[in-house]
Amino acid sequence: MNTTLKLGLVLSSFLFLAACETPGEDGSASGSGANGEYGSGSDSLQQLAPGVSDRVFFALDSSVLDGQAQATLEKQAGWLKSNGGVNVVVEGHCDERGTREYNLALGERRANAAKDYLVSLGVSPARVTTISYGKERAAVTGSNEAAWSQNRRAVTVLAR
Repeated sequence: MNTTLKLGLVLSSFLFLAACETPGEDGSASGSGANGEYGSGSDSLQQLAPGVSDRVFFALDSSVLDGQAQATLEKQAGWLKSNGGVNVVVEGHCDERGTREYNLALGERRANAAKDYLVSLGVSPARVTTISYGKERAAVTGSNEAAWSQNRRAVTVLAR
């Protein structure tokens, strides 16, 4: 194979991979926006409701809300009930371990657990939708427990 052909193949491969990158809110690659997710920045619940976290965290392979997660969702519900015109999306996320299919299902269970708790606190179910991103939108890069624990989450963002 001649040098020109090899260079052409390498360049084509590079351009193909670059085209597959999904730009984030700030124009960087997906997963590295302001907080590493869709809905960061101007869509953040945390910006509109200071002191109210927009995310809850989960144990490994779990969609069970612990006491801290419930307390966070209680603050979100209080804010949502006093701001009746606001609709939200609860995003379910996972760490990088596991198959894509498994993580999409787990992310869905996490998002639904958060939504169900918000609804149990009096937020209209019509105001809360869910989506699972599985392991596709990591908040923190890395292959260690510190990163994984930040990626096992449900994030409440304002609906567009």
